[in-house]
Amino acid sequence: MSSFVITGGKSLKGDIYPQGAKNEALQVISAVLLTPEKVTINNIPNIRDVNKLIDLIESIGVKVEKLKESTYSFTAKEINFDYLHSEEYREKSTSLRGSIMMIGPLLARYGKGYIPKPGGDKIGRRRVDTHFVGFEKLGAKFEFSYKENTYKVKGKNLRGAKMLLDEASVTGTANIIMAAILAKGQTEIYNAACEPYVQQLCKMLVSMGAKISGIGSNLITIDGVKELKGCEHTILPDMIEIGSFIGLAAMTSSEITIKNVSFENLGIIPNSFNRLGIKFEKIGDDIFIPEQNHYQIETFIDGSIMTIADAPWPGLTPDLLSVMLVVATQAKGSVLIHQKMFESRLFFVDKLIDMGAQIILCDPHRATVIGLNKQIQLRATNMISPDIRAGVALLIAALSADGTSTIHNIDQIDRGYQNIDKRLNAIGANIKRIN
Repeated sequence: MSSFVITGGKSLKGDIYPQGAKNEALQVISAVLLTPEKVTINNIPNIRDVNKLIDLIESIGVKVEKLKESTYSFTAKEINFDYLHSEEYREKSTSLRGSIMMIGPLLARYGKGYIPKPGGDKIGRRRVDTHFVGFEKLGAKFEFSYKENTYKVKGKNLRGAKMLLDEASVTGTANIIMAAILAKGQTEIYNAACEPYVQQLCKMLVSMGAKISGIGSNLITIDGVKELKGCEHTILPDMIEIGSFIGLAAMTSSEITIKNVSFENLGIIPNSFNRLGIKFEKIGDDIFIPEQNHYQIETFIDGSIMTIADAPWPGLTPDLLSVMLVVATQAKGSVLIHQKMFESRLFFVDKLIDMGAQIILCDPHRATVIGLNKQIQLRATNMISPDIRAGVALLIAALSADGTSTIHNIDQIDRGYQNIDKRLNAIGANIKRIN
């Protein structure tokens, strides 16, 4: 198990480039299974979860070529379905939450899909009912084996259908869209997730010959086609990483320019950091965060305590609440962080309390943060990263702390952040990786 040793209390300065979006990458790489033609994808992040998915689809028969540092081509002419029942496939797919995204394309093109229950962050219940209820609406038969802990779907002649999703699941929406692309007739998906990840997937599928309308809304209409062709697609910069860098700059009183952020696809994220009092300037497609020795949390109009909560897009992504909670610990004022989606994601706050943060964990979903206004610096400590987002939040806390901290289990951070230690060290951080 690898660790980071961080010497905190240093201001950073310089330019930093965000990686390609992890969540988009997992979807569009899965979509290459929909066509036998070559698909080229640019700006693929070099992170554990994405690399595992690339390895997984290569193992089932997809020809993978690395063309440049972040550009790959994929050709899925034939799939080895026997491999899907091997112990090696089970081990690889259960280590990766994103493996669930393979079922929709396999069902659409081959009439069957099989996957062991996927892994991922341990942040509470993460049900996948939405995926399989949607497949059933299209005419597929679903089977879950409690003994083998596996999901199976079959459906040779999928037909379009109208459906109202029980939740605006991002991966569920994407999986159903990919299953419906080759179905006969028209499919309407209401209460669809409309995050930029889903929009990007839809745009890629349209370039492959799909017929999709309503992109960017919560009502997606798909007219099935007989086949899809190859294409070239470029992944957006990772908005979660961009938000993490905004929070890092404020916490460490640093002057940082985040380059090429695709600002129009960040939605409410910049304004949410504004509510914490963080100042920044949009320069072209860059975000410049000046050195800030203090930042003050807004209140509501009536003077009551600010609440920051996650919500389906265009609301605030839940993946940034851990970062925003950490950033609030050094703000002036108080805020209630309400994590609605996952009941275990706030449990990392005990590490922050050990560092001197003033936080009241109200329940598994809510935490009240009383900001220290940078009058009291966080203390260095030893920590374990519980998941991707909490891991980078703890890294930000350690970079602002007085002294040397150690974060263990940084494989969790590596799952979502590409060479984060090297990139931050390049602008003045002091992070040592111990393997």
